Amino acid sequence: MDGVLIDAKDWHYEALNKALSLFGFEISRYDHLVTYDGHPTSRKLEMLSVERGLPRSLHKFINEMKQQYTMDYVYTCCKPRFIHQYALSRLHAEGYRLALASNSIRKTVELMMDKADLSQYMECMLSNQDVERAKPDPDIYLKAFAKLGGVLPEECLIAEDNQNGIQAALASGAHLFKVDTVNDVTYTNIKRRIDEIEKGGLL
Repeated sequence: MDGVLIDAKDWHYEALNKALSLFGFEISRYDHLVTYDGHPTSRKLEMLSVERGLPRSLHKFINEMKQQYTMDYVYTCCKPRFIHQYALSRLHAEGYRLALASNSIRKTVELMMDKADLSQYMECMLSNQDVERAKPDPDIYLKAFAKLGGVLPEECLIAEDNQNGIQAALASGAHLFKVDTVNDVTYTNIKRRIDEIEKGGLL
């Protein structure tokens, strides 16, 4: 979702730093992009405890504040984008089965997808709360395959933008559609990748 269908990376970054700043901590933009991107907030906080001594007793409060700040950004900034509505509506109409697998919490997933007007196209939407191990572990994708009625990994195409998501997608055995920004997620680009796979292109 984040960085694929919703341009929310900055929202998560700003929200976490706003919560961390209450206790004098901050993640630089470089570190966020190189080290922390794609991890659940709980994992980011654990990394900060190991690397920079953030007291673990603060994790729960910081996480709660981060989620509240994220919600503020979502309510203010998250809006439907035509390219994604068009892409998902056409794929859905053509019989493709669509699912969402995000490292965000369930409340964030549901709110963002509703605000973006994309929930209607998804057969299922999974969050990091639906699995024991979040990305880069492939569990969330394996669960999505099961929820879609036991589809085979090789029948699936996963769109991902960051290293943790890409690692999870490839470990699941599915095909990968790597995107750099949400603007790459168009009907034309998705169909082009499907055509490459059907013609025997690389994973």
